[in-house]
Amino acid sequence: MKIHHAGYIRPYLINYSRMKKYFTCKCWPILALIVTTACNPKPVKININYTDKILLNQVGYITNMPKTAFSKSKTSSFFIVDNNNNKLYSNKTDSGKTWSFSGDTLYKLDFTAFNTPGIFRLVINDSIASYPFEISNKPYNILNTEAIRSYYINRSGIDIKANFAGKWARKAGHPDTAVIIHESAASKLRPEGTIVSSPGGWYDAGDYNKYVVNSSISTYTLLEALNDFQPYFKNAKLNIPESNNELPDFLDEILYNLNWVITMQDPNDGGVYHKLTTKSFESFVMPHQAVNKRYLIQKTTSATLDYAALLASASRILKPYNNHLGSLIDSCKVKAEKAWNWALANPQISYKQPTDIRTGTYGDSLLVDEWYWAASELFLATNNNTYINFINKYHSRYNVPTWDNTGMLGTISLLDNFSKLPESINKNNLKRNFFHIVDSLVDVCNTSSFQIGLGHFAWGSNSDVANQGFLKLKAFQLTKKIKYFQSALNDADYLLGRNATGYCFVTGFGSTPPMNIHHRPSGADTVKAPVPGFLVGGPNLIVPTDCGNNIYRNPFPAKAYSDLKCSYSTNEIAINWNAPLVYLMSGLSNNE
Repeated sequence: MKIHHAGYIRPYLINYSRMKKYFTCKCWPILALIVTTACNPKPVKININYTDKILLNQVGYITNMPKTAFSKSKTSSFFIVDNNNNKLYSNKTDSGKTWSFSGDTLYKLDFTAFNTPGIFRLVINDSIASYPFEISNKPYNILNTEAIRSYYINRSGIDIKANFAGKWARKAGHPDTAVIIHESAASKLRPEGTIVSSPGGWYDAGDYNKYVVNSSISTYTLLEALNDFQPYFKNAKLNIPESNNELPDFLDEILYNLNWVITMQDPNDGGVYHKLTTKSFESFVMPHQAVNKRYLIQKTTSATLDYAALLASASRILKPYNNHLGSLIDSCKVKAEKAWNWALANPQISYKQPTDIRTGTYGDSLLVDEWYWAASELFLATNNNTYINFINKYHSRYNVPTWDNTGMLGTISLLDNFSKLPESINKNNLKRNFFHIVDSLVDVCNTSSFQIGLGHFAWGSNSDVANQGFLKLKAFQLTKKIKYFQSALNDADYLLGRNATGYCFVTGFGSTPPMNIHHRPSGADTVKAPVPGFLVGGPNLIVPTDCGNNIYRNPFPAKAYSDLKCSYSTNEIAINWNAPLVYLMSGLSNNE
């Protein structure tokens, strides 16, 4: 059987976990059962209607790595069956543990010792079966490809063509070659109403706007993946328009957004505009139908420092590709230093939403982390000791990175170049603070009922899990200690179905993927399934009424998720949420 998906053809045997993805109707389990019955006239009697009682990674498990699932039904044992319902493995469960974030009592199903590749189901109480899952050496390759390709499908300014995007093809929207300088961004050489060009880039999230702060952390995280897993990406084909050039496809996709970010600097003074946006969010229409005027809004210190950090890191990480990039690397370094100088002259200009603008703010007034990140990247790019004073002044025990807490990114880059750091930087303190955070995450993961490190559920809780996996894999890169890799596997398990909601949180994958995401192209096109490869924000109780007072939201934060288009607080997508997902999946797939 061959299945076509987003431009790719891959042969499958009877792979039920992927069959569900293509047969979106409710009858797919019946189809699976018919196939199973045809293979074995006398299958074990299993009630496949109660699969939500078993929480597991719906995409797959790595063959020789830990493998666990959880049962919400009380059980003392479980067994594994193949496609013909032959019993292959059995084991005892633990005595159960309750998780305060979800209210569930969970019984752990550990089948680490079962290392047979194939498609299987877990069975509890002799009759309740899980969704099918895969065991293989590389279970995440296809998902990771689609997670990266989601950036292509979310490009601004070009036609997304059917030979690359399949049924998610669409017309170009927002060329952004005639963007207006807003009153808040006006300067002597660029007064209000000036028309400038700022084409390209990715739509930031479920809306059609573009924000420097969020693009910076997203693009940096993807550059780190490219740098850390070069063999994995060297020959990886993504089926994008640039696939036939001499650069890795993944780099081509990163460059599409990096080149947009570069345009957001005022060439006259080096300051960076905070965002490119319409005055209000567009309705749920296709990009080419969203034709309201677009503006560059206010220069801010946070956007300028993030810009400086990103461009400085790009000038360093892209050096192996210098022969194919022309003057880009040198240009990035020059522009980064110019942005830094503007920030020195304007050290605390926070974003203030103009009265006529009603789109995302990405406001941040605490900038020590941005200063630290930018100084770290500029030192590594220039070897100028001037930046060391800022590194030492602003270094701290930074936590899991977010768009408004970027300090950990500076620490990561410094640790990547640890042997080259001068003695004037406290190297031991740098390493100690990093591993204090990562080891704390691993410890929480080891004691948590769901084996994850979350201590609270913020907006974008899934990205917090993915970023924790990012840090753990970085620790694995630095130490080769398997405990970090294995803990990152738990983060993948959670995101791909082993969580309190039972959803695989990546569109297009697993047995219960999100179908109604807060993403304008997916909500406005005629395709029932959303664009594949997007990580949704995930459960939280920050805005429990985003779909109105009549829509039920579970009071437990780990279950407070709604697969509804209106639920922007739990079911939106964002480029900074997909970036750590890509890093996590790339690192787990780079498991030779």
